[in-house]
Amino acid sequence: MSDPQPPTFLVSAYSDPVVVKINGKANYLNCNSFREFIETILASGSRHIFIDFEACKGMDSTFLGILAGTAIELRKLTPKGELVVGKLGERNYELICNLGLQNLLTVSESEGNTADNFAALKNQEVSDAKNILKAHENLTEADKENVAKFQDVIAFLRNQVEKQDKD
Repeated sequence: MSDPQPPTFLVSAYSDPVVVKINGKANYLNCNSFREFIETILASGSRHIFIDFEACKGMDSTFLGILAGTAIELRKLTPKGELVVGKLGERNYELICNLGLQNLLTVSESEGNTADNFAALKNQEVSDAKNILKAHENLTEADKENVAKFQDVIAFLRNQVEKQDKD
């Protein structure tokens, strides 16, 4: 029997800013608990989030869409909140810039991470087509150039959601 996947997301929910460390790849196979965590901390009044990418080995469009949605929500708040990403590395920086997300969030070169008390989030697949669709719609809201990149995925997911709603 193999060991379970180590947790991808470590969080310090009571620090200011809230800090999330990513270990390994952040993707639809493990990011649902991250999405739920973000929703919870925003509902509790947190306005500043720092995401540490030092140990991140890559991201997919679903995770990037969750980041985009988080940044969009933080900007709508009064007072405005801020999503800061740091220690990106070249490839992760490229992924963020290729989708225009650097215009929504703050890319930090400094350490920015002073939290030391972390809890692990359980790796949890985003199995609901509605959440995957929302993540991809966030990407098109973040940058209109993303519409062409994700139009087929969005059309497919909308079809899936419509089928689920009929059942």
